[in-house]
This record gives sequence, structure tokens and C-alpha cells, in this order.
Amino acid sequence: MNRYMKLNLLLLCLCFSVSVWAKTPAHHYVVIKTDKGECLLKLYNETPKHRDNFVKLVKDGYYDGLLFHRVIQNFMIQGGDPDSRYAAEKQALGNGGPDYRIPAEIQEGLIHKKGTIGAARDNNPAKQSSASQFYLVQGRVFSPAALDSLEQFRLNGKKLSAAQRQAYSTIGGTPHLDGNYTVFGELLSGVEVIDSIAAVATDERDRPLKDVRMSMTLLTRREALNLEREAAGLKPKTGLLTKFFDLFSSRYY
Repeated sequence: MNRYMKLNLLLLCLCFSVSVWAKTPAHHYVVIKTDKGECLLKLYNETPKHRDNFVKLVKDGYYDGLLFHRVIQNFMIQGGDPDSRYAAEKQALGNGGPDYRIPAEIQEGLIHKKGTIGAARDNNPAKQSSASQFYLVQGRVFSPAALDSLEQFRLNGKKLSAAQRQAYSTIGGTPHLDGNYTVFGELLSGVEVIDSIAAVATDERDRPLKDVRMSMTLLTRREALNLEREAAGLKPKTGLLTKFFDLFSSRYY
């Protein structure tokens, strides 16, 4: 075997090893940093249009420096308006964003339990989402009787599923939003940050009197893989061999 054949064989083996080593994480994850702490967000694969759009905006640094401009305790905290980055005190916010909408991806099993992220929208019949504005659900815990009343008076007799009743009577949330807005992810940690932000004093437009800013970072492929390994009870891969093969793999995915 001449040296060229050996070199080609070596390169082939290297490419095969890299392809085997370079696994793709099951989900995308985003760290949301705020003046009140930070959260770790997992994006749902069941809502790919919202997931991919959010990932792109995070990569572009779109959310960095924006405000949570609408905060309602026991309901939700909302942000993502680019006009909020340099907004003056008492300036009305909530109408900014990219000049496109995202088709609704409302899924029956993806509900507004506490800690989920939903896409804000204006009043449009197709329930299309804002391209950038989102809300994190705080909500509240409901008693079984309160859920019965909700079905009768706010849901026009529509029955909540067993999963909805379980979530809203334990974790809490905003059940009246189900079926009307796209839920596209949930917090894995930092739910208490929502409570802290939701508790701040606000003006007549529900804007915090003291600005609460955000920034976001997408976990790299390796960070996401190690997060998923730890969730499965496995040790993260951080050795020299892992770092070597990561040199030949995409940082993101």
C-alpha cells in the first residue's frame, strides 16, 4: 500500500470517527439572563418554525439589552420588542418586531403551565405569532372547583384534559390561553426568576417602573450534549479526545 492510499485511508477513518463522535443534541437550549437571575430554556421540537426562528434571533443577539416591557403578576412576563432597547421612561411598548409573522403551531399537549414560553401575537384569525415577542408564564394554581368554573364560563363548556387539570392544580399556569397561542418551550431551571420579575412595581401600562433587561445565549452543541448526558445520569464528556473531535464539528447545530 503506497503512502497516498494510506493517507486516504487515514482521512477516511478520521471522517468516520468525527461523524460518529459528533452527535446532535435532542433539543436546543437557551440561557436567558435577566437583572433578576437567569433561566435555562428548552425549545420544543414539536414547534419547529417557532424553534428555528427563536434560535436564529438568539444567535443574532436580537434579544440582548431588551426589556421585559409588560409584566402582570399571576399571569405572565412579556418581552422581545426591539423598541424597548433604548426606550424612554414611560414610553409605550409592545408593537415592535420583525416585519413577518410565524404560522401558528398550537399543539394540544403543549399547554400554558408555569414556566413555559409562548409566542405573543396580535388579534388575527389565523393565530399567527409575533416574530420576536414572547411571554414566560407565571399564572397561578387552580383548585378543582376553579377549573370547573373556568370550563363553564371562560372555555364555553370545553373540558380540560386530565393532563391539563393535573398541571394547573399543582404547578399552576394560565389555562385560558390554551388553544389560542403557540407554546414552544419550557424552563428547565430558573422558574423563580419569573416570580421575581412578576413581583416588580409597574405603571398603568404594566411596564416595570424600573427596567428589567435580558440577554440570551444559545448552548453550543457540546454544552447541550453534556446537559442531556447529565439529565440521563451520565457524566459529561470533557476529555482531550472529545475536545479533539469537537475541533472538526460544528459549534452549533
